[in-house]
Amino acid sequence: MTPADEILDVVDANDEVVGQAPRGEVYARGLRHRCVFVLARDGEGRYFVHRRTPVKLVFPSMYDMFVGGVVGAGESYDEAALREAEEELGVSGLPAPVPLFKFLYESADGTQTWWSYVYEVRCDLPVNPQAEEVAWHGFLTRAELERRLAEPESEWEWVPDGLAAWERLRAYAGPGPLPSSDPGQA
Repeated sequence: MTPADEILDVVDANDEVVGQAPRGEVYARGLRHRCVFVLARDGEGRYFVHRRTPVKLVFPSMYDMFVGGVVGAGESYDEAALREAEEELGVSGLPAPVPLFKFLYESADGTQTWWSYVYEVRCDLPVNPQAEEVAWHGFLTRAELERRLAEPESEWEWVPDGLAAWERLRAYAGPGPLPSSDPGQA
Protein backbone atom coordinates (compact mmCIF):
# COMPACT_ATOMS: atom_id res chain seq x y z
CA MET A 1 0.00 0.00 0.00
CA THR A 2 1.29 3.46 -0.87
CA PRO A 3 0.80 6.42 1.49
CA ALA A 4 -1.85 7.81 -0.90
CA ASP A 5 -3.89 4.61 -0.40
CA GLU A 6 -3.91 4.78 3.43
CA ILE A 7 -7.49 5.14 4.71
CA LEU A 8 -8.19 8.16 6.91
CA ASP A 9 -11.19 9.26 8.92
CA VAL A 10 -12.83 12.36 7.47
CA VAL A 11 -14.08 14.64 10.25
CA ASP A 12 -16.32 17.69 10.60
CA ALA A 13 -15.73 21.04 12.30
CA ASN A 14 -16.31 19.37 15.69
CA ASP A 15 -13.77 16.60 15.01
CA GLU A 16 -16.53 14.00 14.66
CA VAL A 17 -16.01 11.24 12.07
CA VAL A 18 -18.30 11.71 9.06
CA GLY A 19 -16.68 9.25 6.63
CA GLN A 20 -13.50 7.65 5.38
CA ALA A 21 -11.37 8.09 2.27
CA PRO A 22 -7.88 7.28 0.97
CA ARG A 23 -5.24 9.83 1.92
CA GLY A 24 -4.66 10.83 -1.73
CA GLU A 25 -8.34 11.65 -2.14
CA VAL A 26 -8.46 13.45 1.21
CA TYR A 27 -5.60 15.73 0.10
CA ALA A 28 -6.91 16.20 -3.45
CA ARG A 29 -10.39 17.18 -2.27
CA GLY A 30 -9.25 19.18 0.79
CA LEU A 31 -11.24 16.98 3.20
CA ARG A 32 -10.82 17.65 6.91
CA HIS A 33 -8.97 14.85 8.74
CA ARG A 34 -6.74 14.35 11.80
CA CYS A 35 -3.01 14.82 12.34
CA VAL A 36 -0.55 14.66 15.21
CA PHE A 37 2.47 16.88 15.87
CA VAL A 38 5.08 15.57 18.30
CA LEU A 39 7.82 17.86 19.61
CA ALA A 40 10.72 15.48 20.30
CA ARG A 41 13.60 16.51 22.56
CA ASP A 42 16.79 14.73 23.43
CA GLY A 43 18.25 14.37 26.93
CA GLU A 44 19.86 17.82 26.62
CA GLY A 45 16.50 19.45 25.85
CA ARG A 46 17.32 20.10 22.19
CA TYR A 47 14.59 19.83 19.57
CA PHE A 48 14.59 17.28 16.77
CA VAL A 49 14.39 19.24 13.50
CA HIS A 50 14.29 17.65 10.09
CA ARG A 51 13.89 18.25 6.38
CA ARG A 52 11.16 16.22 4.70
CA THR A 53 12.02 14.14 1.64
CA PRO A 54 11.07 15.41 -1.82
CA VAL A 55 8.60 12.52 -2.31
CA LYS A 56 6.27 13.50 0.56
CA LEU A 57 2.63 14.05 -0.49
CA VAL A 58 2.42 17.40 1.29
CA PHE A 59 5.16 19.93 2.00
CA PRO A 60 7.97 18.04 0.23
CA SER A 61 11.57 19.12 1.01
CA MET A 62 10.45 21.54 3.73
CA TYR A 63 11.75 21.74 7.30
CA ASP A 64 9.76 20.84 10.41
CA MET A 65 10.33 21.00 14.16
CA PHE A 66 7.70 18.29 14.79
CA VAL A 67 7.51 14.65 13.86
CA GLY A 68 4.09 13.28 13.19
CA GLY A 69 1.54 12.77 10.50
CA VAL A 70 -1.97 11.66 9.77
CA VAL A 71 -4.13 9.67 12.14
CA GLY A 72 -5.30 6.48 10.43
CA ALA A 73 -8.93 5.42 10.24
CA GLY A 74 -10.07 4.17 13.65
CA GLU A 75 -6.78 5.17 15.30
CA SER A 76 -6.69 7.45 18.36
CA TYR A 77 -4.59 10.60 18.49
CA ASP A 78 -2.48 9.02 21.27
CA GLU A 79 -1.84 5.86 19.22
CA ALA A 80 -0.90 7.91 16.16
CA ALA A 81 1.44 10.16 18.16
CA LEU A 82 3.47 7.22 19.47
CA ARG A 83 3.44 5.37 16.12
CA GLU A 84 4.49 8.43 14.13
CA ALA A 85 7.19 9.48 16.62
CA GLU A 86 8.75 6.01 16.65
CA GLU A 87 8.51 5.67 12.86
CA GLU A 88 9.99 9.06 12.01
CA LEU A 89 12.68 8.96 14.69
CA GLY A 90 13.49 5.33 13.84
CA VAL A 91 13.27 4.11 17.43
CA SER A 92 11.15 1.77 19.49
CA GLY A 93 10.30 1.93 23.16
CA LEU A 94 9.57 5.66 23.42
CA PRO A 95 7.50 6.76 26.40
CA ALA A 96 3.95 7.76 25.50
CA PRO A 97 3.98 11.31 24.09
CA VAL A 98 2.35 13.84 26.42
CA PRO A 99 -0.73 15.52 24.90
CA LEU A 100 -0.62 19.31 25.15
CA PHE A 101 -3.48 20.82 23.12
CA LYS A 102 -5.56 20.46 19.97
CA PHE A 103 -6.32 23.03 17.27
CA LEU A 104 -7.91 23.22 13.84
CA TYR A 105 -5.32 23.97 11.16
CA GLU A 106 -6.53 25.72 8.03
CA SER A 107 -4.14 26.73 5.25
CA ALA A 108 -4.00 30.37 4.19
CA ASP A 109 -5.67 29.55 0.86
CA GLY A 110 -8.38 27.42 2.53
CA THR A 111 -7.55 24.26 0.57
CA GLN A 112 -6.18 22.24 3.51
CA THR A 113 -7.67 21.67 6.94
CA TRP A 114 -7.06 19.15 9.70
CA TRP A 115 -7.57 18.74 13.41
CA SER A 116 -4.11 18.79 14.93
CA TYR A 117 -3.14 17.41 18.32
CA VAL A 118 0.22 18.65 19.64
CA TYR A 119 2.33 16.37 21.87
CA GLU A 120 5.75 16.41 23.46
CA VAL A 121 8.13 13.49 24.08
CA ARG A 122 11.64 13.00 25.37
CA CYS A 123 13.81 10.73 23.23
CA ASP A 124 17.01 9.57 24.90
CA LEU A 125 17.46 6.80 22.32
CA PRO A 126 19.84 7.15 19.37
CA VAL A 127 17.66 8.19 16.41
CA ASN A 128 17.73 6.52 13.00
CA PRO A 129 15.10 8.41 10.98
CA GLN A 130 13.26 6.76 8.11
CA ALA A 131 15.02 7.54 4.84
CA GLU A 132 11.63 7.74 3.07
CA GLU A 133 10.45 10.43 5.51
CA VAL A 134 13.52 12.39 6.57
CA ALA A 135 16.18 13.78 4.21
CA TRP A 136 18.21 15.55 6.96
CA HIS A 137 17.93 15.85 10.73
CA GLY A 138 19.61 17.42 13.71
CA PHE A 139 18.94 18.42 17.31
CA LEU A 140 18.82 22.20 17.79
CA THR A 141 18.63 24.31 20.91
CA ARG A 142 15.61 26.58 21.21
CA ALA A 143 17.85 29.58 20.44
CA GLU A 144 19.16 27.89 17.27
CA LEU A 145 15.64 26.98 16.20
CA GLU A 146 14.28 30.46 16.89
CA ARG A 147 17.19 31.99 14.95
CA ARG A 148 16.42 29.77 11.93
CA LEU A 149 12.73 30.68 12.14
CA ALA A 150 13.53 34.41 12.26
CA GLU A 151 15.84 34.45 9.22
CA PRO A 152 13.89 36.31 6.52
CA GLU A 153 15.87 34.91 3.58
CA SER A 154 16.64 31.51 5.06
CA GLU A 155 17.17 28.50 2.83
CA TRP A 156 15.09 26.70 5.45
CA GLU A 157 11.49 26.75 4.20
CA TRP A 158 9.24 25.59 7.05
CA VAL A 159 6.05 23.53 6.75
CA PRO A 160 3.13 25.92 7.33
CA ASP A 161 1.18 23.58 9.64
CA GLY A 162 4.29 23.06 11.79
CA LEU A 163 4.77 26.83 12.01
CA ALA A 164 1.12 27.19 13.08
CA ALA A 165 1.60 24.51 15.74
CA TRP A 166 4.86 26.14 16.92
CA GLU A 167 3.20 29.55 17.29
CA ARG A 168 0.33 28.00 19.25
CA LEU A 169 2.82 26.11 21.43
CA ARG A 170 4.62 29.35 22.23
CA ALA A 171 1.28 31.01 23.09
CA TYR A 172 0.26 27.94 25.14
CA ALA A 173 3.46 28.19 27.17
CA GLY A 174 3.07 31.92 27.76
CA PRO A 175 6.16 33.89 28.73
CA GLY A 176 7.74 30.87 30.43
CA PRO A 177 9.63 27.95 28.93
CA LEU A 178 7.96 25.59 26.50
CA PRO A 179 6.28 22.53 28.05
CA SER A 180 8.55 19.59 28.68
CA SER A 181 8.05 16.02 29.77
CA ASP A 182 11.21 16.57 31.84
CA PRO A 183 10.86 19.76 33.91
CA GLY A 184 14.64 20.10 34.08
CA GLN A 185 14.80 20.35 30.29
CA ALA A 186 12.38 23.21 29.59
